[in-house]
Amino acid sequence: MSFMQEFKAFALRGNVIDLSVGVVIGVAFGKIVASAVADVIMPSLGVVMGGANFSNLKYVLVEGVGDIPPVTLNYGSFVQACVDFFIIAVAIFLLVRTLNTLQREQPAPPAEAPPPPAQEVLLAEIRDLLKQRA
Repeated sequence: MSFMQEFKAFALRGNVIDLSVGVVIGVAFGKIVASAVADVIMPSLGVVMGGANFSNLKYVLVEGVGDIPPVTLNYGSFVQACVDFFIIAVAIFLLVRTLNTLQREQPAPPAEAPPPPAQEVLLAEIRDLLKQRA
């Protein structure tokens, strides 16, 4: 099997396509959550906490001198990334929980089989009578 044929067989398997669609949707969802956190949640939280801007929160380790920028520990960005992660984790948990609930639901048991037609009942009686004679 040539490399191209083997790659085509690999790429067209259902799992690979499903995974790639999931990754693309996940990246898009991550961008939405990052925007929601950065543009809606963190400013609101900053107002509640007395006007703090989380993206600017940092601790200066070494002051900058001349053209050399200061060395900072940007803990505000870290807090924002933690909030992003928490929101994404909760959303994925809810999605997986919903899917598991849907998979656990079993279809209703089949109804009792309808009685056989009268012709079959008569044929079964004739068969039984013929067995008794033999």
